[in-house]
Amino acid sequence: MTTQKITPNLWFDGNAKEAVDFYISIFPGSKIVGGSNYPKSMEEGLADFQLNLAGKELTVDFNLAGHDFTAINAGPEFKPNASISFMVNFDPAQDKQALEHLDQVWKKLLEGGEALMPVDEYQFSKRYGWVKDKYGFTWQLILTNPEGEDRPCIIPSLLFSKGNTNHAEEAINFYVEVFKDSKVGTLARYPESTGPANEGSVMFADFQLNGQWLTAMDSGTTQDFTFNEAISLSVVCEDQAEINKLWAKLSTVPEAEQCGWCKDKYGVSWQIIPKNMTELMQKPDAFKNMMRMKKIVIADF
Repeated sequence: MTTQKITPNLWFDGNAKEAVDFYISIFPGSKIVGGSNYPKSMEEGLADFQLNLAGKELTVDFNLAGHDFTAINAGPEFKPNASISFMVNFDPAQDKQALEHLDQVWKKLLEGGEALMPVDEYQFSKRYGWVKDKYGFTWQLILTNPEGEDRPCIIPSLLFSKGNTNHAEEAINFYVEVFKDSKVGTLARYPESTGPANEGSVMFADFQLNGQWLTAMDSGTTQDFTFNEAISLSVVCEDQAEINKLWAKLSTVPEAEQCGWCKDKYGVSWQIIPKNMTELMQKPDAFKNMMRMKKIVIADF
């Protein structure tokens, strides 16, 4: 089985495990696959603001319908918005009850949440809805065309809004250049100016990075949000050379650099980490050493 190179990380305010249990109860074939805990004391690397989380879950790794995620158990610093959502494909060619299953997932995700676009028939799909769940994360549920190309069940989706509107195509081309084994798939343009989106900007596109599918679009309505750290994308690197290469291309906001986190020129947050990160975190003073780093330096553990 191929290891997922890019993994969405979701930031939670102390309730990561509760949220993960909620998600895996919704998507069939889903499960917790790993995780890590905070140190138990300041001597082991905890900062003052982390004391209430001493010994508790730091991360919860889980898989939803074949797609890996990580939940970060942290504090109230970052709140999710719709700039990064997750498109969930229900394909009648693979599931004769795709429509019924879409409606079931919609109903569960809507519990305590909010419909951003009501589940209904739209020009682009016979069944589609965009929902914000009770934790603030958003999901686009769509009944796909059974005659269309195969796509994974869950795909991260980037919405270019606020100051990023009309930059989706530029960003896609940038990401495809940065990552190996990458390409642009579908690209549909706005036929005319729509809200802040210019004629010819991206109405919908999908693209592959290291063989993984993502989607992107320019927002056709005015939004007051853009990308933040509530959803970051972690990239597993083979060695220090790959970390250095990706860091040099992606990191453009020096004040956002910490513990392997960086922000690109569009504001998307990335975590650039070595493939043996779990092993490195078992070393003495690992958490303390990591907290001092900006870019991860394997030799400094």
